[in-house]
Amino acid sequence: ELDMSERHKFDEMFECVLSELEPVCLAEQEFCITFFNLNSATPLLATEQGSDPSTPLSGGGPSDNSSVGGSSSSGSSGPPAVADSSALTAGAGQNKVNTVNKEVRTMMAALFTSLEQQLTGFINTFDRADSYCCLYIYVRLSGHVLSAQDTGSFLSTTFGSALVQSKRNFDRFLQAQLNSIVECRVSKKKCAILPFVTNFEEFARTCECVFKRSERRADLERWHIRLLTGMLDTIPRVAHDHARSPQEVIKMENYHVLHQVMSQLKLVGTEQLRKDARARYQDALSAYVTSYFGRPLEKLNIFFEGVAAKVASGVKESEVGYQLAFSKQELRKVIRDYPGREVKRGLEQLYKKVDKHLCEEGNLLQVVWRAMQEEFIRQYKAIEELTHRCYPDAQISLDFTINDILAYFSDIAQSH
Repeated sequence: ELDMSERHKFDEMFECVLSELEPVCLAEQEFCITFFNLNSATPLLATEQGSDPSTPLSGGGPSDNSSVGGSSSSGSSGPPAVADSSALTAGAGQNKVNTVNKEVRTMMAALFTSLEQQLTGFINTFDRADSYCCLYIYVRLSGHVLSAQDTGSFLSTTFGSALVQSKRNFDRFLQAQLNSIVECRVSKKKCAILPFVTNFEEFARTCECVFKRSERRADLERWHIRLLTGMLDTIPRVAHDHARSPQEVIKMENYHVLHQVMSQLKLVGTEQLRKDARARYQDALSAYVTSYFGRPLEKLNIFFEGVAAKVASGVKESEVGYQLAFSKQELRKVIRDYPGREVKRGLEQLYKKVDKHLCEEGNLLQVVWRAMQEEFIRQYKAIEELTHRCYPDAQISLDFTINDILAYFSDIAQSH
């Protein structure tokens, strides 16, 4: 595989080859036309007959024009015949030109018997040496074919045949990229960022550089959409198949990195895919926090779920405390199980677990930790609100405050 500098050298060399072929073939073509006096065969048919272009081809009088004008009247006027004769003259002249062009191509093919074969061989050799060469070849050949003035010339048809081959190579290369995405398997103990996500940025930047001003950008843009769609669909499949890493982590990290890459590249036609990647990342983050953060105040949550159920069944909030299972004494007993120092110790263990799950490349540890902090505060506020509503005069509160929670999370993050 070639490095970037070698690819640029190849690009320059290939452009030089194509540019050098043009004057050589053109000079030889002009020589053939002049030497074999082929120009004399191309004038309009009317001129060859030595007649004025406005004169009817039959050379007869007005009565001779009846079959051409579609009228049997001997008094038919001349203009229809003039128009028809001009059309016939032009058509015959074009046929002559086509015949001459064919003869010239035949001569050129006999003179340059191996040009197409050698050009195709040259293309395939570099395509085998480095698959990225097919990008440069496709763009360069497209430029020469699209800018050709004489599309029927020997060189244009030769370049056209080579372009067809280069398009096949281009599609095969991009299809191989897509296959590597769809067939991705990860056997590592820790999944981390998937290879196709890691490699996509360099791949896309290389393609964008090659196709920057090319008329073939639309071909590349279609492939970008197919590749990105393949990535979005493959990530959850890999996450499901990988037994050692949490599915939510694999999805969260890879969607996050892919979204970042897409935001930086700003590829045409991929805006909706970028939004999709963002939404999938947020869903995976939420699922991970819900699954692994859980409810650190589990007994309190269960207690107040029972309180909420009583209220829903018709018991007044102010009377819940008179229920034996939900008395003030029972609530104080549950609260005593969650002193501040024990809560902080549990959070430290959770941080270590999260750190073990995540990879450095994803750079999501602090993001996840903050999401868990917000979830803890949400649960705390829900418990606090029900306490105030159902036990308003009991002066019952947890052993720690929201400020304490913020301090716990901050201290743990800084200490690691």
